[in-house]
Amino acid sequence: GLQRALPAVLAGVGRLCDLSCDPQAVAQGLGSLAEDAPGLRVPGAIDGFEVAVRAILGQQVSVKAAHTLAGRLVEAFGEPVTTPFSALHHLFPTPAHVARLDPAALAALGIVTSRAQALVHLARAVAAGTLDLGPCADLDATLARLQSLPGIGPWTAQYIALRALGWPDAWPSGDVVLRKALGGVTSGQADALAQAWRPWRSYATLHLWRQAAAATTATAITRPESP
Repeated sequence: GLQRALPAVLAGVGRLCDLSCDPQAVAQGLGSLAEDAPGLRVPGAIDGFEVAVRAILGQQVSVKAAHTLAGRLVEAFGEPVTTPFSALHHLFPTPAHVARLDPAALAALGIVTSRAQALVHLARAVAAGTLDLGPCADLDATLARLQSLPGIGPWTAQYIALRALGWPDAWPSGDVVLRKALGGVTSGQADALAQAWRPWRSYATLHLWRQAAAATTATAITRPESP
C-alpha cells in the first residue's frame, strides 16, 4: 500500500542524508579541516518549510530550547496522526495552517513575538507560492525572498540554504561558534578565511561546528538574530 509513496520517500531520504555528495571531492577541497572526518555530510531536509521554521526558532536560543519550542508548535498546531510509535503523534504544521495563525497564538507558546511574526510571514510566503523552499528552488531568488521577510537576515537565510536547498557553498556569516572555532576572529575575518573552502563552505561549516561541539560540553550555543 505504500509503494506509490516509495519514490518520494527515497528522494527525501537522499536529500536528508546528502547522498549525492562526493566525499573525496569535498575532503580534497577542505584539506586539513576535513582530515579527521573526511566523510562528513550536510544534514538535509525532507521538508524545507520545517527546516526554515526551526531555523527561526533557533535564533539566539540554545539548541535544547529551540527543540522544545518546535515540539510545542507541533503539538499545538500540527495534525494528530496515529502511528506505532508513541513519540510520533503529530505532523508538522503546514504553511497554510501557520499562515492563518495570529502571531499572538505562537507567542503564547513561549516564542518571542518578533520570531512569531517572522514565522507567520514565512508561512504566508510559502503558502502563496512566492517562496520556494524545495530542492529545485532558484538559489539567488530564494535567498533574496527570504531576506525580504521580517526577522530573516543573512545567517538564517544561509542556514536554510544549507539545510533545505542543499547548497554546498552556504556560509552562515557572523555565526558565533564559527568565529570562535576559527580562533575568535571577527565576522569579516571569518568570511575571508572561508574563501579558501569554496565551493564547499557548507561542509566547512559542519566541520567547524563539529569541532566546536567536541571541544565544549556547553549546550547554550546561540545564533545571531536577524534585524
